[in-house]
Amino acid sequence: MEARFALPPGTGQTSAARVLDDWYVVCRSRDLGRAPRALTVVGLPLAFFRDGEGRPAALLDRCPHRNVPLSGGKVADGCLECPYHGWRFDGGGACRRVPGLAGEAESPARAARAFSCVESDGYVWVWPGEGPPDREPFRFPHLGEPGWAVAHDAFETVGTLHAVAENALDVPHTAFLHRGLFRGTGKTNELEVVVRRYGDRVEAEYIGEPAPRGLVGRLLAPGGGMVTHFDRFILPGIAQVEYRLSDRAHLVVSSALTPVDDQRTRLFAVVAFRLPLPAWLVRPILQPIARGIFKQDARILALQSATIERFGGEEFVSTELDALGAHIRSLLKQAERGGERKAGEAKERRFRMRA
Repeated sequence: MEARFALPPGTGQTSAARVLDDWYVVCRSRDLGRAPRALTVVGLPLAFFRDGEGRPAALLDRCPHRNVPLSGGKVADGCLECPYHGWRFDGGGACRRVPGLAGEAESPARAARAFSCVESDGYVWVWPGEGPPDREPFRFPHLGEPGWAVAHDAFETVGTLHAVAENALDVPHTAFLHRGLFRGTGKTNELEVVVRRYGDRVEAEYIGEPAPRGLVGRLLAPGGGMVTHFDRFILPGIAQVEYRLSDRAHLVVSSALTPVDDQRTRLFAVVAFRLPLPAWLVRPILQPIARGIFKQDARILALQSATIERFGGEEFVSTELDALGAHIRSLLKQAERGGERKAGEAKERRFRMRA
């Protein structure tokens, strides 16, 4: 008789968190032109367009008249025009025109739901929560500073925001998943790790780390040496990696993570660098390497997501080497509940690792 086996019961646990009261990147400024764009943020289908002053605007992608997606229409006289009956809505959601109507078009009942939307650092940001924003969007460091060059890229991957952020800031996996590109040359060193937790962020500082080996290390620090290395997560979705080897060798990768929904995340990478080599030489080398690393990460994140779905929930066993994962999850869950992001001194812990 054939034996039958059942999967263990799922935990039902998920690290997915819907943090609505904060800013998320939706696209590069240059990618929002004359035509409206349909983009989903934290599960909300939104229609983005530019008003009569060229400012970005965001409306719920559903006409209040007959439930047709507004993103399928066009921009006319600074308003978003529905493709079904031609109702027009301004950037604040007010109905400005109903073709054929003899009376005033504007009425609270006819308004489309609007969301705060701004342009900053060459990106369009949206606040998908209710009410006016109480903070400014994250500012990408070193943009426009003398001696610094910048590269931009964007990807989408399967995985919760938590999973993608932890992956971007996880040191131990690089020696295995990215062997040859980043670490993984066989030799390891003992480092001291300092983890600092704040009200809206967490960071890990790696002390005593030599310049990373592999292709990336040879590009960043051809002469070797010791490196100042920080990994940071900042609510709601900034994953930042900083390497500083000298006054002439400094790299900051800031990834703005935007949850499309609970299980898909869009990543906007802003790579600021100052290196001994000229930027025109580094940029065409750095971008293919970064994309190769991302493809490896995307593949493992997809496998992780599929396994979690197959088993009916997440189940993590961690060690102190998983320096930031639990903190990222805790920060996201706290923000989802509307927890206060108190300033003040960091809570700090230290441990040693080999990398």
